[in-house]
Amino acid sequence: MHRVLKVEGAAVDSGYAGGDAPAVSVVIPTRNDAEMLRTCLHLLSRQTRPAHEIIVVDNASSDDTPAVCTAAGVRRIPVDLQGIPATAAAGFDAAAGDIIARLDTDSRPPADWLERVEADLAAAGPMTLVTGPADFYGGSPWVRWAGRHVFLSGYFRVFRLLLGHPPVFGSNFALRREVWQEISRSVVRDNADVHDDVDISYRLRPGMTVIYDPALTVGVSSRPLTSWASFRRHGAMTLTTCRVEFREEAPLRRRLDRLQVRRRREVRRFSRRRWGRHGDPPRP
Repeated sequence: MHRVLKVEGAAVDSGYAGGDAPAVSVVIPTRNDAEMLRTCLHLLSRQTRPAHEIIVVDNASSDDTPAVCTAAGVRRIPVDLQGIPATAAAGFDAAAGDIIARLDTDSRPPADWLERVEADLAAAGPMTLVTGPADFYGGSPWVRWAGRHVFLSGYFRVFRLLLGHPPVFGSNFALRREVWQEISRSVVRDNADVHDDVDISYRLRPGMTVIYDPALTVGVSSRPLTSWASFRRHGAMTLTTCRVEFREEAPLRRRLDRLQVRRRREVRRFSRRRWGRHGDPPRP
């Protein structure tokens, strides 16, 4: 079936003959990064599973970003907001797809990226998100190695420990629309010093699941790791993010809540296996 997605009165023809396949929106927040954006949009145009809509949220760019979006035929939403959290959230709010995928302007998705996103979420069921790692490009071989095996590996390890589940990685993740609808009012939108991917990960409620797929890999630029100023800025944002999130909900309390939910699910699953569909023992 040839899918047509209606967005604010306009028909966005995906060209995707996928039967009952879910509609997929891709959101890319950007500011003055036209050349990186051009490459990202080119790679998205070559996906084995095309997106139904691509939304570039342009936060007051003064470069060629509007022309790049026009040439690529994607939807551009001009905004003037404070930082990436508010910019990305504006894109999620505007997305009409059943699945909302997120990239950064320097992300370089392989041709099967959206195909794998869709397959992972289909296998996982409702109220799920999927994320994966990255291969760094640019900079020295040492910087690229450290980016993958120290910086990004450390990110997943530390925040998995704090959260009790994998965090999403902002340059490479996707979520079901109903997940965003549940958390959209609680995410931080007024603090540019918060990492939006950590914030989204922290705002997930018990019953929401993050799938980490090591094969869901994109390329990302190593430029945040090539200067001490950039590295210090990233570290300062991480500390600010933790302070904001921990004030909202202490990590231990958060983990205990999820552990209780998981145990209740296991009890119900055991009961259904032993006593049947309703989970109640037979009456004498």
